[in-house]
Amino acid sequence: MSAILRRVEQLERCCGLQAGALPRVETAFPLKVPARFARRMGGGADDPLLRQVLPVEAENRPAPGFSEDAVGDGAARRTPMLLHKYHGRALVMLSPRCHIHCRFCFRRHYPYEETLGEDAWQATLDYLRRHEEIHEVILSGGDPFTLSEPQLTARCRDLEQIEHLRTLRVHSRTPVVAPDLAPSGNWLEWAATSRLQVVVMIHCNHPDELAEDTADLFTRYRQAGLTLLNQSVLLRGVNDDEAVLERLSHTLWQQGVLPCYLHLLDRVQGTAHFEVDAARGRQLIEYLRRRLPGYLVPRLVREEPGAPSKTPVEAP
Repeated sequence: MSAILRRVEQLERCCGLQAGALPRVETAFPLKVPARFARRMGGGADDPLLRQVLPVEAENRPAPGFSEDAVGDGAARRTPMLLHKYHGRALVMLSPRCHIHCRFCFRRHYPYEETLGEDAWQATLDYLRRHEEIHEVILSGGDPFTLSEPQLTARCRDLEQIEHLRTLRVHSRTPVVAPDLAPSGNWLEWAATSRLQVVVMIHCNHPDELAEDTADLFTRYRQAGLTLLNQSVLLRGVNDDEAVLERLSHTLWQQGVLPCYLHLLDRVQGTAHFEVDAARGRQLIEYLRRRLPGYLVPRLVREEPGAPSKTPVEAP
């Protein structure tokens, strides 16, 4: 079972760094990282996996054009747990927790306390029953895979009873950062026999995040009939590099996961130091198109408040 690191000195020891090698920065968004993930960090203080989890002083500096609700979640709330932005799809905040705190998280300021409780869940089910145009539910959070397997399975069975739903999509970082904590028992048995098409959208930003344990989990998921997709965020100093993104697509495919999205950064306060501009994003995608088969080239997108879908970032 993955131990969870919550202090910088623990992170230093796990990464094999000298005491005092990493900055101690107080932020409102605390450090949280599974030791299993930290042990994959082998590049010193500039390791691309470490950069994703280490609090830095830049997070405390306000940045023009960045806000606490960068993607318009507040305006899309229909129940305490449910967001309805796009036609035919609704997103459900199934858990307020994550196994890891990614420093670029676009929901780091979200009022998760309002999503808790059975009343919020029943209001969400009632909304979904009333809106027969919704055919797909996206489980998000937080991370839905932080629920216990019995609770996760019970929630999914409730959704399965809504006749007009056809697809259940689960967005989770757990299979990458803590595969030993990902559901692989009762929930997987349910998913293998459900009438719903179950899709797991993992979140992997760098090929060094993938290892034998992730490959083993993905094999079990595929054998159960799940569709596996990946979304990445384009991050300065992490994956804004042609060779890294090419290797990421190859490694994902070797583990049975299809690259789907490469997101431009959601401009939430505290994350400006990660931003890569759209022009650089287009250069990277053009490189991938020249090097990879089309099915391994993710779509470069951004999310814009009020837009009817994710917005493709095309060449000007």
